[in-house]
Amino acid sequence: MASGCLTPVKEMKSEMTETKTLAGIILKKGKEQSVRRYHPWVFSGAVDSVRGKPREGDVVEVFASDSTYLATGHWAPGSIAVRIFSFVRCTPDLYFFKKKLDDAFRYRISAGIAGNKTTDAWRLVHGEGDGLPGLIVDIYGSVAVLQAHTAGFWHIRKLIAELLPEVTGGLVNAVYDKSEGTLPFMAKLNPANGYIIGGNNDPGTVVTENGFRFRVDWEKGQKTGFFIDQRDNRSLLRQYSGGRNVLNMFGYTGGFSVYAMSNAAMVHTVDSSASAMALADENVKLNFGEDTRHKSIATDAFGFLAGMEREYDLIILDPPAFAKHQTALNQALQGYRRLNAMAIQKIKPGGILFTFSCSQVVSRDDFRRSVFVAAANTGRNVRILHQTGQPADHPVNIYHPESEYLKGLVLYIE
Repeated sequence: MASGCLTPVKEMKSEMTETKTLAGIILKKGKEQSVRRYHPWVFSGAVDSVRGKPREGDVVEVFASDSTYLATGHWAPGSIAVRIFSFVRCTPDLYFFKKKLDDAFRYRISAGIAGNKTTDAWRLVHGEGDGLPGLIVDIYGSVAVLQAHTAGFWHIRKLIAELLPEVTGGLVNAVYDKSEGTLPFMAKLNPANGYIIGGNNDPGTVVTENGFRFRVDWEKGQKTGFFIDQRDNRSLLRQYSGGRNVLNMFGYTGGFSVYAMSNAAMVHTVDSSASAMALADENVKLNFGEDTRHKSIATDAFGFLAGMEREYDLIILDPPAFAKHQTALNQALQGYRRLNAMAIQKIKPGGILFTFSCSQVVSRDDFRRSVFVAAANTGRNVRILHQTGQPADHPVNIYHPESEYLKGLVLYIE
């Protein structure tokens, strides 16, 4: 391990080894039940009192009203007061987090994701799904892209980064921190994106997914650079795109389009970002050369749907999250109804619609009801072919249903 990691590790141990130095969060009577059921969030409304003066991102211990120990996690002065990473009393030091990362890596080996010769773009850490709420780590070839969503993990980002080459058996040789846009603004951490370990002179590394090639720019692209979570759904699309005229709405860098190009008659990719459309064109070219079956269109998705004729018999709707907070839920559901109604109305008879929601606050039932209303408003006969979700490297914590954020329906429309 590089010497640059030794100082923060020592400091971390000195601060955390003695549990008596940790602040204590005392819950109101009866509010400990969700924690006893292993839900990893403690909401501020459940907190009765705070013992000590924790700062945002500090490790704290959670206690029931009778002082029984419940859990350990990171403190934050918001609606989610504690994000829990252990339900067993622990010393959250170098060795603790190495075991967490080891567990995450072994799980992905078992799932056939890490070490897959046809796919080198995958997620190593998926927040609550891996018992590390507030931390995301995506792997692109030999580069790990880290995103801290909490001050707690941002404070130990260098420790996490230094562990990644060892945990992955030398697979990772560079770690890029892309936390600037994901940390809470009120934390006032002044983050700056950049490499923690190593570097990369290539502004757009080419990765493979199920044998297809994609150029990924984690420095300038959305999220960590690529929507890895749609891998299985892109693979499913290829089963239905043969000989069809395909419309990929909100297409970003053309992930679905590349898969469809393997057997479709025509593929049009639509996104409001001209730079994304340029990268979509490049990704198609990487796999199929100069192929006139593909066309990218930089325009507003709703406007395009409203103005198009019935020329497509396979449509993909993969919009950005319409609701990031519970207060926006009703407006989001209206958006999904409107969008899906337009697509169902405009698709050719016998067409297939792949439609998705990546909004965490929109439940699977909420999304399905929205699409049901949209279909009913068109008067067309609609059957469900598949109900889909996120891939195995984006695991859903059974005790945390909120981690099931990606919902999808594949519909046959007469």
